[in-house]
Amino acid sequence: MSRVLVTGATGKVGRHVVTLLEEAGAEAVALSRSTGDLSDPGSLPLDGVEAVFLVWPFATAEGARAVVEAVAGRARRAGRSVGAGWSGKLVYLSSAALRDGEREVERLIEGSGLEWTFLRPHAFAANALRWARQVRAGAVRGAYGQATGPVVHERDIAAVAVRALLDEGHHGAAYELTGPDVLTQAAQVRIISEVTGIPARWEEIPLDRARADLLAQGWPPEAADGVLQAQASQAQGSRAQGSRAQASVTSTVEEVTKSPASTFRQWVVEHAGEFRTPPKAAPTMRAARIHRFGDASVIRQDEVPTPRPGPGEVLVEVAATSFNPSEVGLRSGLLPEVFQATLPHTLGWDVSGTVVETGAGVTALAPGDRVFGMVGGAAAEYAVAPAEVLVKAPESIPLADAAAIPVAGLTAWQAIFEHARITPDQRVLINGAGGGVGRFAVPLAKLAGAHVTATAGPRSADAVRRTGADEVVDYTEAPLPGGMDVLLNLIPVPEDAAKALAGLGRLIVTIATPIEGGTHFVMRYDPGQLAAMAALIDEGRLAVEVAESHPLSELPEIHRRAESGDTHGKIMLYP
Repeated sequence: MSRVLVTGATGKVGRHVVTLLEEAGAEAVALSRSTGDLSDPGSLPLDGVEAVFLVWPFATAEGARAVVEAVAGRARRAGRSVGAGWSGKLVYLSSAALRDGEREVERLIEGSGLEWTFLRPHAFAANALRWARQVRAGAVRGAYGQATGPVVHERDIAAVAVRALLDEGHHGAAYELTGPDVLTQAAQVRIISEVTGIPARWEEIPLDRARADLLAQGWPPEAADGVLQAQASQAQGSRAQGSRAQASVTSTVEEVTKSPASTFRQWVVEHAGEFRTPPKAAPTMRAARIHRFGDASVIRQDEVPTPRPGPGEVLVEVAATSFNPSEVGLRSGLLPEVFQATLPHTLGWDVSGTVVETGAGVTALAPGDRVFGMVGGAAAEYAVAPAEVLVKAPESIPLADAAAIPVAGLTAWQAIFEHARITPDQRVLINGAGGGVGRFAVPLAKLAGAHVTATAGPRSADAVRRTGADEVVDYTEAPLPGGMDVLLNLIPVPEDAAKALAGLGRLIVTIATPIEGGTHFVMRYDPGQLAAMAALIDEGRLAVEVAESHPLSELPEIHRRAESGDTHGKIMLYP
């Protein structure tokens, strides 16, 4: 029985090497903290070992010489005991990029006298798991969606390694390993969406924002820049090659293992559960908090303990929260009787996300469920909420988009169906239809059977037309029409304008400036109404229109823009 030392035995490739060696009847000695340490070559369990699978986990080759010499020394000792000429085998997991450190390790191995084989795989299919959180949210964001690569299944890499470890005829080979297809990053996301059933898309973002996202995830600046530069080169090469991109695929996996290389789709099928269900929450999380009231500069990105759900509660991995203009009032300390907050306070009300953990007594929700609703402290990576306040998210839209619904959607629903009680064929004027509430109020009024005239500025007029308005009036150029059955006012207006609005409709409903003779109301939270809207969305009778998406780190700038009047529609923020 062959005895093989496997370094990196718990890694993406190493764990498959261990499994495949055992299936082939060999003995795999898995290197672990209890059995040895690469930084201390004398500790390596080399006794009786006939071959080594080497994963060098460090960025440079510093220390590699001593490890290679230790393996070569074991081979020389074994050669003297079992017969001259036996030199031992070493299979080294390098990469197609052949970075400086990898090149140096290869050079050391070539000069060691060992029987060596180098594996140079292209990007691992498993790298797609870094997108899992974004896939659950419905949008994978990056700067180079057209960057291509022949991604390879890590099990195929291991299969080639095992053949080189156990069979003859591989000495001196440097195998470039790929999958059978060249795929763009955007195509990989599309395949993940198709296999998992999660509505997800690639979203192209500017380079500076892509870099900021990587830094926020903890990438060192040099690593982030290196990845983005490689992606830029791949994207440029994809455009230049066009139909010739297939030339970068190799047949090495099949030639060595006698089995076809696995497709990326096959890999996704095997790992679909890891995209659908979040792992256990990290002990700490990032949250957008205020420690005092003031201008937008008081908003901080804090590292805080991740909350745990109590009885009747669930912990949600946040896909997105949405900005509501009323949060400016809370942050500023205005109207404390309305916006009550104990400092420090985590911002955010609207939330959509995936259940990670449930507290005692929760039966209606389980880990992996996609939910949305209103939760205090939603502007964070995780949020705790009573299970009863959350609703199953629409299945037909990206999960992040569902966070646009609660505050704006409920306000519109209650205005249309409870306060205005719109009936078929009524003429309805919706003033301020370009905002977040208006983009729900227009289609809901249409569902009620009304003829809808909507006001909007030049920047939001097209979006309002898409919501189904019968007429759109540019309030910057034309007077508002009168003779309406219902006037729904969604924007603050000065006193003289309020008096003018009072004569435009027989029934007036307002959520902003009170109007004489009208009904002014404040939205109340109602999960049942949210569930009704989710059903309408999945039936294709109600759409969710998202104006902008930004990382949570940009929340202070969104507040500044809102105060200057430079926001339109629903703005989403993702952790």
